[in-house]
Amino acid sequence: MLDRLPRRVSVVEVSPRDGLQNESAPIDTEGKLRLVNALVQSGLKRIELTSFVSPRWIPQLADAEEIARRAERRDGVVFSALCPNSKGLERAIAAGLDEVAVFLSSSETHNKRNTNKSIKTSLETFAEVIEMALSEKLRVRAYISTVWGCPYEGETDPARALAIAEELLGLGCYQVSLGDTIGVGTPLQTRRICELFLSHVPQEKLALHLHDTRGTALANALIGLELGITTFDASVAGLGGCPYAPGAAGNLATEDLVYMLHGMGIDTDIDLERLIEAGRVAEYVVGRRLPGKVHQAGGQRPRTLAPPKPTTDPS
Repeated sequence: MLDRLPRRVSVVEVSPRDGLQNESAPIDTEGKLRLVNALVQSGLKRIELTSFVSPRWIPQLADAEEIARRAERRDGVVFSALCPNSKGLERAIAAGLDEVAVFLSSSETHNKRNTNKSIKTSLETFAEVIEMALSEKLRVRAYISTVWGCPYEGETDPARALAIAEELLGLGCYQVSLGDTIGVGTPLQTRRICELFLSHVPQEKLALHLHDTRGTALANALIGLELGITTFDASVAGLGGCPYAPGAAGNLATEDLVYMLHGMGIDTDIDLERLIEAGRVAEYVVGRRLPGKVHQAGGQRPRTLAPPKPTTDPS
């Protein structure tokens, strides 16, 4: 299984958006910027800063423009944001972002609950957004939620998600991120989903966005790696959660993913110790303990123990 691992993996850090948007207590702009800057200093090259949605829907991200303008920029670091419509895209362009993302669900019920639109209407809206973004020389990424399962419809048909992915790629998205939104996926299910997509879509156009609600995110990531997928979304210290499983861990923790990758000899360009420091910043900013395993235990590997000395037979 482990003979076909990639040499390098790209990590998309989503904590400033996907992590913070679930926080009920307001997070001040300075705290958000401190987190973003710590993430940049850890070596992360792809960071999703915010979402240009109406503040009425997500008040936590009302400072999207200020975050995008003031975030520390370094050569090679790409900042992106979600844009649900052309108005959001106009705001993203004005803020000087490098990349935008569109999002919808493979579940009709979830898409209506989450965006107040049908899947068909969402795709029609995104056709306009993607065309406009490309004309402004912005790259466009796409998220498809509930590929593994839906909180309303139960298990979903991955063929439906594949059809949506192919349409989004045809419209001009450079990559589609497949989401296990409620963290129900298991390795065998993940293998079947990834194999279906990889039979139709080049691996570099696919990413995995795995949630750890039931503790299977790393196992599912390993399956994706073995099949050749080299882009994974993650959130520092496991920041964020699944709104449909209160109290459960949500996003795959970036430190956990990076620790595993580095231990397997896979390069990420990320400094794990600085990433752990960024996790501490995240914990300070939100004012509560975060669930990431490496965040809690640290990144240092245990020393190899010497074999025990033989005991003397008391007889």
